Amino acid sequence: MKRNMRKLLLLVLVFLSGMSYAVAQNAVTGTVTDENGEGVPGANIIIKGTSRGTITDMDGAYSLDAASSDVLVFTYVGYSTVEIPVGSQNSINVSLSEDIAALDEIVVTGYGTQERKEITSAVTSLNEEDFNKGLVSNPMGLLEGKVAGLSITKPGSDPNGGFTLRLRGISTVGANASPLVVIDGVIGGNLDLVDPADIESIDVIKDGAAAAIYGTRGSSGVILVTTKKGTAGTTRVDYNVSTSVDQIARSMKIMTAAEYRALPGAVDFGAETDWLDLVTRDGVSQVHNLAVSGGTANTTYRVAMNYRDQQGILKGTGFSNVNTNLNLSQKAMDGKAVFDVNISYSNKDASYGFGNEGFRYAYMSNPTMPIYDPNSIYGGYHERTIFDYYNPVSIVEQNTNEGNDNLFLGSLKGTFDLSAIAEGLNASVSYTRQITDTERGQYYKKTSRFRGSDRNGLAVTDNAQYTFDLFEGTLGYNGQTGDLGVNALVGYSYQEFFNEGYHAEGGDFLTDAFSYHNLGAAADFNNGLGSVWSWANSSKLIAGLARVNLNYDDTYFLNASLRYEGSSRFGANNKWAAFYGVGAGVSIHNLIDVATIDNLKLRLSYGQTGNEPGSSYLSLQRFGPAGNFYYNGAYTSSYGPTSNANPDLAWEIATHLNVGVDFAVLNSKLFGAVEYFTRETKDQLLSVNVPVPPNLVGQTLLNIGTTKNTGIEANVNYNVIDNGNINWTTGVVFGTNTSELVSWTKDDLSFGGGVLYRASMGSPGQSDVSLVRVVEGETLGQIWGPRFEGVASNGTFQFADLDGDGSYCDCDDDREVIGNGLPDFTLGWTNAMTIGDLDISMFWNGEFGHDLFNSYRGFYENAGPTVVGNWNVVNTSYFNQDVTAAAANSSHVEDGTYFELNNITVGYNLKDVTKFMRNLRVYVSAQRPIMFTNYEGVDPVSRWTDYGDPLSQGIERRETYSRARTFTLGVNITL
Repeated sequence: MKRNMRKLLLLVLVFLSGMSYAVAQNAVTGTVTDENGEGVPGANIIIKGTSRGTITDMDGAYSLDAASSDVLVFTYVGYSTVEIPVGSQNSINVSLSEDIAALDEIVVTGYGTQERKEITSAVTSLNEEDFNKGLVSNPMGLLEGKVAGLSITKPGSDPNGGFTLRLRGISTVGANASPLVVIDGVIGGNLDLVDPADIESIDVIKDGAAAAIYGTRGSSGVILVTTKKGTAGTTRVDYNVSTSVDQIARSMKIMTAAEYRALPGAVDFGAETDWLDLVTRDGVSQVHNLAVSGGTANTTYRVAMNYRDQQGILKGTGFSNVNTNLNLSQKAMDGKAVFDVNISYSNKDASYGFGNEGFRYAYMSNPTMPIYDPNSIYGGYHERTIFDYYNPVSIVEQNTNEGNDNLFLGSLKGTFDLSAIAEGLNASVSYTRQITDTERGQYYKKTSRFRGSDRNGLAVTDNAQYTFDLFEGTLGYNGQTGDLGVNALVGYSYQEFFNEGYHAEGGDFLTDAFSYHNLGAAADFNNGLGSVWSWANSSKLIAGLARVNLNYDDTYFLNASLRYEGSSRFGANNKWAAFYGVGAGVSIHNLIDVATIDNLKLRLSYGQTGNEPGSSYLSLQRFGPAGNFYYNGAYTSSYGPTSNANPDLAWEIATHLNVGVDFAVLNSKLFGAVEYFTRETKDQLLSVNVPVPPNLVGQTLLNIGTTKNTGIEANVNYNVIDNGNINWTTGVVFGTNTSELVSWTKDDLSFGGGVLYRASMGSPGQSDVSLVRVVEGETLGQIWGPRFEGVASNGTFQFADLDGDGSYCDCDDDREVIGNGLPDFTLGWTNAMTIGDLDISMFWNGEFGHDLFNSYRGFYENAGPTVVGNWNVVNTSYFNQDVTAAAANSSHVEDGTYFELNNITVGYNLKDVTKFMRNLRVYVSAQRPIMFTNYEGVDPVSRWTDYGDPLSQGIERRETYSRARTFTLGVNITL
């Protein structure tokens, strides 16, 4: 009873205090306008010293209860803050003036942000206006060609294919070569969780000084993705819808049926079959993006849902994806605490199909062969039972290759203003969990000659889950002492990874009805031919970090950072290392008085970063399954060693030097930056051959070798026209890079004599031919082979006698560098124009000076009986009917230089269409409609890897998915 009375008394007191406060309030109304007298929607009005306030409506009007002793604080991004005492006023109108200093570009950096003028490192920032337009399904597609020094390539147009990312060349020969991705502060965030429509900005950290704060994962650069958040104001609804059509833009040139029949030795089945046309289509895609955002002075939110359904140009390829995202921010304790919640979920159903095989055999198949044969044992499809020959229509139609990905990320962050303890002091703490579930299933029918008939039906499943937990805490200080501004931070980071999965494969089914969903029905498991195995691994990263940024009089700048980090993936003797960076800058334009120079800043930075192996336990002696053997009437599992121990396994260490100049002249109409960089990476991680015995396994992961990258980058922009109604801006990004293998030794032992051979040509007949040579002291990317000099009377190639001994030998003495797969330079050219309500954007990009070995030509561009009697013949301008044998040589290496219209978009904007519709934009877009190149293969873009090997560049394999051009019609609606 007493307890209930206390509760009642407390409620009464609270009510009475609220009443007394309410009595003392006056309703203050007014309008917030800009310098032109236009209402400012979404401006914040806060009672000073509290978190109570409101925001202006679409017309800039507001109403707020305030006491006469209160002071109202008016704020809006990009405008000067205004404070006005209430006193006896019931109406307060405010005009906000633009704050030029506040408009300085904010750049996201490691564990914070800086104003562009304070940056001393090489950081490129792009916002939504800068992104690539059109049908972009992967966030990295937004950046393609836009960042100097960042290569983003995707040979072909497989909708399920990923991009290859390389920043400033080849950073490693055996570890992770792609830049680290950080999404809203989450290190290692999965880009598949982020729809491109939900991205506000992307910042690319290119040098070691800025990347050092990420330690072991900063050597290949860092890409910082910031998603869109809610803003205080009336509720805003954005809906975007588009429909796109993909069409084949490039394909391999091959013989028609008539051309093939004219060749000596042609095997004529009597049909006229266009295999490529049969397995391809116009891919139709649709995209829907819906976002609702808004909030109050204390609470802001943004909720987004995205749906993408994309068909590939090869039948049976495509995906549908549903993606949702919630960003919620809540202020508390009179604004002294801010809690941010991010929840993202993505579900993707993918049909991977058979892009590699579908295109390969469509190009290779005899154009006179029919599609079907009613008497065929292969499901009614016509097949030839010869080596490496499969009916491409059968492959695509009979078999299944699909998957499902479920991704989840939940993040909670608290930021606290500790100025009550010390002015300028702040702290933050965050926790994130990310889970990625992947399921893959394949089934090859009993009647499918491609993998199925030999096993009487074959099913394969792979399932995996990748999870990490990330906990981070920081303590920061931001203050000003005279002309010296100080921003400092110390922090702690703990990240734990756990991954697990299983694989099952079995054949010999009674029926195809269950596809891969009933592996237990496979008879292979009764006779030892089936296989089932599972795996699991875990690892940890623990780090302490510190950073300080100094700004003296907006003229002199110094940034320094340190990360001391430990990783469980390394050997017992080398689990911890320190990584550091320092950068300095001076704004020269503040020291000289030249009217035409608006900005001139010199930057210098130096730093060390690291890299770690791609998986766990590689420093340990491991054992694993070694197959089944038949013993005593049953199949028994066996186990054996799978790796050698290496307790000295250590980090790769990359040392970066960057010199940069930022400039703006002619009233900032012409502006940009130029960079010179070097990066030397020592103790490269690579698996190398070792003798057995004394080792138990023939390869060991070691720290060997040193690589070096040097290059120049530039971005230059010019505001050609800026008169209000007509605006035109053009910009160019340019980058060069040279990658060199400086040394290839460890403990005075030179591996492979300082030379490695990679990238086997493959079957038929050329499996012992290596296309790539890696040599100590020379550049990377070398394509290696004999020099073509003509055709002998017997139809074989004639090659140069390079060693001068009087005859050609199939050996290194008569081979040479016949190309290089790395570009000499890259170029991107952007144009953006508005004419009233019409907007036009156009983006060109290209790679120049790289070579490509055309594998189709290396195998099938000859009129010999082996090719003509079994497959179709490649028919480029290089085709010579006198050639009757296949042998890889310099004539199959082509210049891959290209320059293409990557995107052109035309849109029309209608503002204030109705009372409820703020904006309506209709646009059309074309992606990759025009390409200029002399390359006669499928796709001339550079190849940075070959089957995942980072040491092999410049090879176009026979499995390349064809390149497509895309046409899009879209509508953007804002309510």
